[in-house]
Amino acid sequence: MTTRPIAVVGASAAGLAAAEALRRGGWRGPLTLIGAEPHLPYDRPPLSKQLLHGAWEPDRLRLRTEDQLAPLDLDLRLGTRATGLDVATRTLTLDGGEQFGCAGVIIATGVAARTLPGADRIAGVHTLRTLDEALALRARLAGGGRRLVVVGNGALGCEAAAVARELGHEVTLVGIEETPMAAAVGTEVGALLAAEHRARGVRLRTGVVDGFETAPADPAGTGAPRVTAVRLANGGTPASEGVATGGGEGEGGASRLPADLVLLAIGSRPAVEWLADPALDTTDGLRCDAYCAAAPGIYAAGDVARWDHPVHGRPLRFEHRMNATEQGMAAARNLLAELAEAATVPAAPGAGDDAPTQERRPFAPVPYFWSDQYDLKLQAYGLTAGADQVEATVLDRAERRLLALYGRDGRAVGVLAAGLPPRQLRALRAVIATPLPWEEARERIGAATAAG
Repeated sequence: MTTRPIAVVGASAAGLAAAEALRRGGWRGPLTLIGAEPHLPYDRPPLSKQLLHGAWEPDRLRLRTEDQLAPLDLDLRLGTRATGLDVATRTLTLDGGEQFGCAGVIIATGVAARTLPGADRIAGVHTLRTLDEALALRARLAGGGRRLVVVGNGALGCEAAAVARELGHEVTLVGIEETPMAAAVGTEVGALLAAEHRARGVRLRTGVVDGFETAPADPAGTGAPRVTAVRLANGGTPASEGVATGGGEGEGGASRLPADLVLLAIGSRPAVEWLADPALDTTDGLRCDAYCAAAPGIYAAGDVARWDHPVHGRPLRFEHRMNATEQGMAAARNLLAELAEAATVPAAPGAGDDAPTQERRPFAPVPYFWSDQYDLKLQAYGLTAGADQVEATVLDRAERRLLALYGRDGRAVGVLAAGLPPRQLRALRAVIATPLPWEEARERIGAATAAG
């Protein structure tokens, strides 16, 4: 009987890591990798940094070349979307109508950029999630001298604003929070980031976007009206004292921010709309257990997965690059272990009684993320969002060296640093790998940074 394939849905960093781990783990049956974009798997973090800046070209973002993918013997379906999954039979439906049953499925569809009503019909309004979107914005930023309004002051918006300023553009950064990245790193670190952006000439505004102003389309362009300004409801407010805001008051008290270009960096939504089977919980991502399993034979990895973290004791979802790779490998390992228990894994050539025993293991990473803005690099371990206690210390303002500790329910759960040497960063990771009582963690963090 022909072995049914394992399908990995999402030709992302998580999806590629899963496919490679499946082969390393002994899967010799058919392996299908499905990607909605037409591109080979590529790295996303450089989209808002090196690629947008023009320092890198698209080929440098590729995670593997065609020659490197060849040994995986993939049934590679690029430019193809999965539109349905029957959980009971593990049957996938693709956008062309094709259906096929699978031995197992790993879902790594990631997230999609959020947008605003009507934005897709206005020339000059961009999102930044895919390679094509990044290239389109880069082309519009070529030459300098543009007025860019970045809507959303999270990590993506801050990184893009920094690149645009380095390219010589006039940048206004708008957020619903007064300080940049406040939801992710807290107001103390956010205030330091705000000072860095102001020092580079970025105008900071706080407010909610009420809509866009447009002008008639350029006859030589796409035919769509082009953006000329962003409106903030109720006028918005400067994000700090003494910052020139540009623009003036519009009708009904709305503030008008002139713009040649707009980047919407207002967050993302997990790409789960195609998963309609009631056996799956798609609330804020695809709900999984501690082994990354959403259902028997159905696993998830990367930005789309919300799984029970065994150390932190609650479901978590991370939109971070390191987690994507680690979780892709973990999902593959655990799927193979499940299939091995059911005796459905085709044995590797030459494998005998000495083949290693496979068993499922909980996925319990130490979360890690970084953000590059100008020459400032933030690196964080553990959980920084949702903290109820934050202690931030500027170690050296001139060198922009800082350290922040994050707590929840009396225990330290995260740490963030900038300007520290690698040895100290590794020590911080070790401290935060398991949540500690707040005072104990403070002492250990202090000892780690004092040691050099």
